[in-house]
Amino acid sequence: MTSLPAELRAQVLIVEDEADHADVMADALRKPGHVCTITNDVAGALEELRGGSFDVIVTDLRMPNSASVDTGIAHATVAHDGGDAGMCILEAAQQLQPNAETVMVTAHGDVPTARTAFKHGVFDFIEKPLDLALFRSLINRAAEAVLTRHYAAQEAPGTEGLVQHDGFEGIIAGSEPMRRILTTVTTIAPANLPVLITGESGTGKELIARAVHNNSTRAAERFVPFNCAGQSESLLESELFGHVKGAYTGADRDRKGVFEYADKGTLFLDELGDMPLSMQAKLLRILESGEVVPVGSNAPKHVDVRFVSATNKDLEQAAREKTFREDLYFRIKGAHIHLPPLRERREDIPRIVRHAAAKFATELNRPAPDITDAAMLRLTAFGWPGNVRQLLNTVQTATVMGAGESASGAFTIDVRHIPADIHSIDESDTTAQGLDGASGSLAGTPLEQLEKRAIRETLRLTGGNREHTAKLLGIGERTLYRKLKDYGLR
Repeated sequence: MTSLPAELRAQVLIVEDEADHADVMADALRKPGHVCTITNDVAGALEELRGGSFDVIVTDLRMPNSASVDTGIAHATVAHDGGDAGMCILEAAQQLQPNAETVMVTAHGDVPTARTAFKHGVFDFIEKPLDLALFRSLINRAAEAVLTRHYAAQEAPGTEGLVQHDGFEGIIAGSEPMRRILTTVTTIAPANLPVLITGESGTGKELIARAVHNNSTRAAERFVPFNCAGQSESLLESELFGHVKGAYTGADRDRKGVFEYADKGTLFLDELGDMPLSMQAKLLRILESGEVVPVGSNAPKHVDVRFVSATNKDLEQAAREKTFREDLYFRIKGAHIHLPPLRERREDIPRIVRHAAAKFATELNRPAPDITDAAMLRLTAFGWPGNVRQLLNTVQTATVMGAGESASGAFTIDVRHIPADIHSIDESDTTAQGLDGASGSLAGTPLEQLEKRAIRETLRLTGGNREHTAKLLGIGERTLYRKLKDYGLR
């Protein structure tokens, strides 16, 4: 059976009071790659709906053994005979999991019930006994509908240009911190206030600056980036403000500075924290007056620019230490956006990796590669001191290495293709070897002990990210939560 593309592998909740039947459905869906969570009653279903995150919900219409349960949803209480159980679960799912699709399973395929279910938003209806091939196809279509809706939401009005799918010119923004940042960008972009972007090197500060420009009223004008680091003061002044012919030796013609070149558009000054104090004073005057004086000239020129700056330094601390002008700091901090390091938004790493690998594979005239779970775990678990920039370089190397093993066509990226300096496991940690501290056979080790070890190690390697841990282990999030409690794991 062909495995599904990673993006179509759904988190599926199966609500079925017949345990054997639930297991059959789950097995049929796990084979192509879906992650299934099973519950056998309404109370368990409500617990999963409240605490988990699902793409598709499969529920039986009638569950005779269901007890009377208050769903906590208005006008939805399951009767003792369980006749309305599926409809109540559907209603609860609409409120608790609004982005999910619901599939109804029934042995009572009467037309009125089907019409009622469709009226309440069910994705589709399937009768018992199940045709498993048809069932898998139905769930795949539901998962595809969820994915399509997700991409459509990313490209909705007001977010054009913010969320791209190539990981290079756009921004991969699945994590909550990045989504909040993009909301802020959407809010501040139309205004003309200055923007200060902070964050570690390689976090994508210029991408955010471009997003501000592309969603502003100046989008049709120039976006001019300039790096202030490593510039001598005299050269920096000329680059920023321009010069006239004869201003200094070698100045054989008039030259516009970046302020004048960006007139009517957006000027992005990167690494502003490295600017000398004397230049900070001149920059402040320009921002306040809107006029630049080219080197060697006495005639000011009016400029109209949207000013966006970025730094990896703590400018507030620098202002207290008198290494950065406090008045300039307050002037440039009209709106402040802080980009978290990649290690604090690890849930974005799989998205970035897949998009980057597909991009690099296209450059090699290859289809997008498969990426093994072991390789993805290695990439997700690494600390990435160089952030997104370092991750992209690593994925490029892995893509080239993986493609090199195959003469043409499809290929796979595995751990062996990842550069040796990207270590996710501390080789001195005995838990990465045998349970007794030495590598060797696991024969005779109790399964419960193996499971506990697998959960503990996967949690450690994902930095405690439970959602990613559950996906790598092939279980639902709520199942993982229960096992953490059972095994006393944090």
